[in-house]
Amino acid sequence: MEVLQNMALLAELVQCGGPIFTWCYDDTGALVRSNCPDESFLSGVFDLFGCKQQMMEYGKTHDTPITLGTALGILWAAAFEKQDGQLKRAWVMGPVFYQDVSIRGIEHGLRYYSSLETSVSWTMHLQKVLTKVPVVQNTILHRYTLMMHYCLTGEHLTISDINSEALPKVTDSPQLPAHDRHKVWMAEQGLLQMVRTGDLNYKDALSASMTISTGVPVHSDDALRQSKISVIVFTSLVCRAAIEGGLSPEEAYALGDSYIQTAESAKTLDDLNPLSLMMYDDFIRRVHKCRTNPKLSRAVQQCVDYIEMHLDQKVRAADLAAVVGYTEYYLTHKFKAETGLSINDYIKFAKIERAKVLLKSTDQTVQEISASLCFSTRNYFSRVFQQVTGQTPMEYREG
Repeated sequence: MEVLQNMALLAELVQCGGPIFTWCYDDTGALVRSNCPDESFLSGVFDLFGCKQQMMEYGKTHDTPITLGTALGILWAAAFEKQDGQLKRAWVMGPVFYQDVSIRGIEHGLRYYSSLETSVSWTMHLQKVLTKVPVVQNTILHRYTLMMHYCLTGEHLTISDINSEALPKVTDSPQLPAHDRHKVWMAEQGLLQMVRTGDLNYKDALSASMTISTGVPVHSDDALRQSKISVIVFTSLVCRAAIEGGLSPEEAYALGDSYIQTAESAKTLDDLNPLSLMMYDDFIRRVHKCRTNPKLSRAVQQCVDYIEMHLDQKVRAADLAAVVGYTEYYLTHKFKAETGLSINDYIKFAKIERAKVLLKSTDQTVQEISASLCFSTRNYFSRVFQQVTGQTPMEYREG
């Protein structure tokens, strides 16, 4: 009874981070419980792609958890409940994607399973269901797997104890379509542009990019080594973008070398995982500081920073006056005297700079970008964009 209570609590906690479902199979492979609303179809997918059979065969002879997957990029994790050394139940988490996959990518991956006898309607339903499957980084899924094993056995394991041999090898899996690689490139360009401009409001873009790419593909079973390579490559790109943004080469290269050395010295994934975020934040703040206009007073600089951090909101002069403790009349005159622009014009220019990044680095529509930057209408956004850049948003995107 204690195991069932532990697993029920774990299932609730995991779902706080997204729609990741928990499944339980008995020793014969029959599904006995699940919290998935599309239980029958997804359990059939787990079986059809051979993952259930692999799990049951493994669980009868092993005690450690296992990750299972398909060439579509879908992953499951399984841990085992034993009684007197015999398999009693197999518990599963998933399905999840380890990276963002488009409908085209799913269609591409299905070609790998051309021998399966599936109907067109089944394939269409699969595509519909998979659009709701969450993207979860491997390291996060591994932590959930270790938690699941602990709930079942009370035993502490490490990530290296999880068996990943059942995952398709890089050579087995179809290559990402060009569309998806272009998506990765667009996200990368957006992140680097934020470094060049010292954009402190970067967190949403960084979070989104982590779901698009799992890092540099390396033909290696060493997860730590692969993660180190990804951090080193990312650090090198950010370092050069920071130099383009105005950071001195001496400071940028010294900082980059320090982070690369820290990455090389990491002994575990837990040591390594926070490093990319720390490095990216450090470089952006240094670029922001060196781009800060020394002629601006502290109060006006504070207003400029506030505007950059709230581009997704309507910011008024009265809001800024409240932030710095000035009257609105005094602040508007002081702001224009120091920047050469009215507060409203500065906000427009700042929003258009962000729009330029979004147009070049994402596939968001003009309407979505307009709404995300809190413009009243798409037409007004397009008019302001053309006034500032001399081009329409679509002309800028395609240029």
